[in-house]
Amino acid sequence: MVKKIAISVLKIGVPLGLGVYLVWYFFDTLTEEQKEQIANSIAQANYWWVGVAVIPAVLSHISRAIRWKYTLEPLGYKPDTFNSFFTVMIGYLINLAVPRLGEVSRCGFMNRYDKIPLDKLIGTVIAERLADLVMLILVITTVVLIQYDLISDFVNGLLADKIGDVSGVMVLLTLIGLMVAGFGGLYVVYKVDWKLEILKKIQEAIKGIVSGITSILTMKSKGMFIFHTIFIWIMYFLMLYFNFFALPETASISFSQALTAFVLGGLAMALTNGGIGAYPIAIQAALLIYGYSEAAGGALGWITWVVQTVLVIVLGAGSMLLIPIYNKRKSVVTESN
Repeated sequence: MVKKIAISVLKIGVPLGLGVYLVWYFFDTLTEEQKEQIANSIAQANYWWVGVAVIPAVLSHISRAIRWKYTLEPLGYKPDTFNSFFTVMIGYLINLAVPRLGEVSRCGFMNRYDKIPLDKLIGTVIAERLADLVMLILVITTVVLIQYDLISDFVNGLLADKIGDVSGVMVLLTLIGLMVAGFGGLYVVYKVDWKLEILKKIQEAIKGIVSGITSILTMKSKGMFIFHTIFIWIMYFLMLYFNFFALPETASISFSQALTAFVLGGLAMALTNGGIGAYPIAIQAALLIYGYSEAAGGALGWITWVVQTVLVIVLGAGSMLLIPIYNKRKSVVTESN
């Protein structure tokens, strides 16, 4: 019991503590003049553009809810669209407190209200994340290709004193080791006939998760799944891009520069709860590469993070309140028919 509590505290406390530290670090490294400049930039920002940036944010959440339905259809389930949206937003809200717990939570809510097996739901969420990982890799690759010289110089200078040379043989052996482990794991799951009941249950749960992951390969609407995946990431980019027009100094930013900031900001979101502290620092660092001031980068990072976080809190809390009401009314209508 104590061990479980300690693990839970660490899961919440470490990312949150890191976020709080990064917030302190961000402001501690600024001079009083820079703090004043950031405050002035935030106060004088054109919030019409900030409001425009909310639109693609909402559209991305709706698209993610619709995309989830496509992964469940091959498994024989047709979840309610509103329930899909509500649970996605609840997951985002919970992720602000405990990173990654939101993915399990949204599956739990969908299981409760649409009666879909939990293992299938978890598998489809993993499949979604794999699709998002592919998109992230594509975006990173694009940034590296169009900004190779600048980024390579920046990264090499940043890591030169911290990471030594890694041999190609070591990388190859690591990849081979991972492949062997992966195939070994699949063999154990699908070929071994376990005698213990608990091991059989674990085996069946893993099979359910795998079937959810592979649902992408068997879905009839692959085109729509791919469309929504690309659409979601375009909306993610626009969520940040429109905010650049809110500040005079960043209004003339180029597409490639904005894409670099988007990548660094996206990677920073995984470091702390909802990107607290890390996201503004990442945006500021990206803009510093291109010669923008610390004040402009810091102001833009904080404006973007605060608005998007507030949006998640509002939609997530609203979804948590509405989902039981919506399903109660839906059940009444179904019974009356």
